[in-house]
Amino acid sequence: PQGGVSFQGGITPHFSLVSELYFIMKGGKLESNNPLTGDKSTLRLYTIELPLLARYHFGKFYVNAGPSLAYNISGKMKSGESSTTLSFTNSTDGFKRLDAGVQVGAGYTFRVKQRQIALDVRYSYGLTNISYDQEVYNRYLNINIHFFKPWKTNPLAKNGR
Repeated sequence: PQGGVSFQGGITPHFSLVSELYFIMKGGKLESNNPLTGDKSTLRLYTIELPLLARYHFGKFYVNAGPSLAYNISGKMKSGESSTTLSFTNSTDGFKRLDAGVQVGAGYTFRVKQRQIALDVRYSYGLTNISYDQEVYNRYLNINIHFFKPWKTNPLAKNGR
């Protein structure tokens, strides 16, 4: 799950910059004999993420790409019946709080009554090893629905025009 806010600032009619700030749960299921444990397990990271994307519009379709910074707030690993809170210290079983990556994706905007909605599909490629003793990277496919309302005037322009 993910929730947050975003701001899209138009540079030209076809190009804009998008800044987002959201809370996201990352992780997945790990098979037996994975780098973190010998058992089947589930890894969960609770993260605040801040991507800054360049977006190019083709009518109702768009493509976007850009860097992303993340801060891992907490996490858990569940293996069998036991659950362990992740350590964010420089130790053999510790994880790093800061994460950096690149996001690329595409979307489609449409109207439902008075609301504008965007269906956004994005891939995030983690560049930072988030473990102190293993090779662990955050890489995921994300499908989002954005509800948004355009500004009637440009809030960054002088006199609101």
